[in-house]
Order: sequence, then C-alpha cells, then structure tokens
Amino acid sequence: MNVDFFSALKDMGADNGLAPEQLAEIIKQGIVKAIKKENPNCDNIRVEIDPTTGTFEMGILKLVVDDEPLDDYNEINIEEARTIDPKCHVGGMCLIEVSPAAFGRVAVQNAKQQIKHELKNHERERIIEQFNDKVYDCVTARVERIEGRTGNALLSMDKSEIYLVHKEQIPGEILTPGDLIKVYVVGIANADKKPSLKISRTHKNLVKRLFENEVPEIHDGIVEIMGISRVAGSRSKLAVRSKDPNVDAIGACIGPRKSRISAVVSELNGEKIDIIHYSDDPEEFIAKALAPAQVISVTVTKEGEAPECKVVVPANQLSLAIGNKGQNAKLAAGLTGFKIDIMSDVQANELKMQQESQAAEETAEEAAEAEEAAAVAETAAEETAAETAPETAEAVTDAAENSEE
Repeated sequence: MNVDFFSALKDMGADNGLAPEQLAEIIKQGIVKAIKKENPNCDNIRVEIDPTTGTFEMGILKLVVDDEPLDDYNEINIEEARTIDPKCHVGGMCLIEVSPAAFGRVAVQNAKQQIKHELKNHERERIIEQFNDKVYDCVTARVERIEGRTGNALLSMDKSEIYLVHKEQIPGEILTPGDLIKVYVVGIANADKKPSLKISRTHKNLVKRLFENEVPEIHDGIVEIMGISRVAGSRSKLAVRSKDPNVDAIGACIGPRKSRISAVVSELNGEKIDIIHYSDDPEEFIAKALAPAQVISVTVTKEGEAPECKVVVPANQLSLAIGNKGQNAKLAAGLTGFKIDIMSDVQANELKMQQESQAAEETAEEAAEAEEAAAVAETAAEETAAETAPETAEAVTDAAENSEE
C-alpha cells in the first residue's frame, strides 16, 4: 500500500508543482482532521508521512499507565498496551493505529476538503509569487483563443492562462490564435481567492516599457521618459530628455533609419507616436506638446493643483493644434498636466479689442460716476452754506452788539 501511496503522492505533487514533502504535509493535516473528527476526545494524534523513507503511520497516542485508566480516550493499561507494542512501558506512549477504513463518510469528506483547501492555498501563493516579479512590467504572451461572445482573449504565459479583456485590447486590433503579443501587467487581481494577472494593451506604460526595451539609452538611464499621454490605437505623445549633452534624446528614441520607433509602432498595431523634448519651463513645454502645430504664445493663467493656460496659434494652425475630435489638445493636456485653452491669433486679437473696448467703457462710466458724485457733493455744500448763512449773520450781529455794550 505504501508503495502505491507514495507513487501517487509523487504524481500528484508533480501535477500541482509541489515537492513530495510539501504535499505530504498537506495530506497529513487533512488526515489529522479526519481522525479528530472520529475521535473528538483524543488529545494526541500522530500522523507520519515521510516520502524519503516510505513511512506512513497514523493513529492515536495513549499514555501507558499501571492501573486501570481514568481516561479511556487518552490512557491505556500496560498489559493491553503490550499486546499492541511489546516495548511499551509505564509512563510512555502507545500508538493505536487507525485504518482509513475506520473513517466515517463525514470524516473522509472533511479530510478531502481540508486537502483541497490547502492545495488551493498553496497554488494561490505559488501563482502570486510567480506573478509578483512581473507586475508593472511588459511581458510576452501567446494568444490561445478569442471568445466570440465577449471578444476577450485567452493568453498563455509561463504555463499560466490569463485573460486580456476586450476593453484592454487596442481598438481596431485583430488578434488571432498563435500571435505573440506584448502586454503590460497592471497588477494582480483576486489575490485573496483565485489570483490572476490584470493585463492591458491600452495602458500608457506599455509604450514606456516598449521604448525601454528598444532604446539602450533609456534602459541605461542616459535618456529619461518624463511623461506619456496616449489614446490607444490612435496616437501617443512622449516627452524625453537626455542627461548627456552629447546624446540627442529624440534621435536615440527614433533610432537608425527609424528602426527603434518603428519596432514600437509595429507592436502597437501602427499607433502614431510623437516624441518631444521635455522642458522645465511650462510655457515652452506646452508649446512643444502641441506639435506638429506652431504656437505663437503660451500664457499660464492658473497654477496649483489644476493649472490652466491660454495658447495662441496662427489661424491656419488652429485645427491642427486642436486635432481630430480634439485629440491633439487632449494628448498635450495629458502630457503637461495643464488645461489648455487654444485660440487663433485672429480670435486673440478680437478678444483683445473687445477687452480694450470694454475697459474703455468701464473707465468712461467710472469717470462719469465720479463727475456726478462731485456735482452732488458741490450741490450739497452750497445748500449747507445757504442754510447756515442766516445763522452766521445773526451770530455776527449779536457779537457786535455785545461789543458796543
């Protein structure tokens, strides 16, 4: 029996990625629980499973006593003990072996559930450990099948199956079984139950990781990616700068004969990529972010957590600056962190004239109000003087009379 048991144990361990010793410990816990279920009053239960020596023992340990046992569940008389093990002695322990056939249906079911539970826990921990070093990284996976109803793709990676849900796939991209694709690992989903990798082809950091893989200067830290903004399947904007004045950051990302950027674009199903120089000056950075449109001026109108700016471009560049459905402006805003208000130079001049005209009107109104206020004050002063004049004359007369007296 032991030979068959340990052979099955070895096969089961191989199927679950467990060493025989690890699996033996899991099974041991299940058997202990089953014995305890059938013998709830027994305090000492022994289960030994050693794949190395082929030892498989299980039973109840009872204390050997000289007199009549006071606790039949945990004590045994020396005479009875010696019929089981002739080497027993008073004060020692005697193992009363338990046969699996003695387990009740409930006990067997509990043991089975315990073993399954422990196997699931181990599998969960193994998967998490396997996945941990892939989080926030770009990995290669193979497309196994596409679900017709949902459009979700089942991928395989390192003998594990992971789902790329439809909303995380690049719009317009058609995946077919057998394709090798790059995905960005966003995190681990359902870590407390059945863990799986949460992956994406639309995340902006996929672009970052692809450039890190293709551009040695980025991998070595000579060129830094300072920001990324992306509309997956359509366009991305990448801001870079070089720590070495002798290295052109944009040229390094493009590569000889555009080989590096072409590799990234190909992986992203033809998605266009704009690469610009990063600047610490917000106004300069915003102007560059709106490329390929030309910019006349940038004025930061609000700073802080939600900064805003106004951008003036030539009239013939307005649609280019805004982009199709506002895409270029949206990408520039995402890259710089500014809310961008774009207008043409014609609109800016008209707005300036309106503001100047309004300011002039306000100035005229203020002057008229001031003149009216002055007139009111003058009239009030004249009325006050008229009212006080008789009193003043009478006071002078009285003073004169007093003087004559």
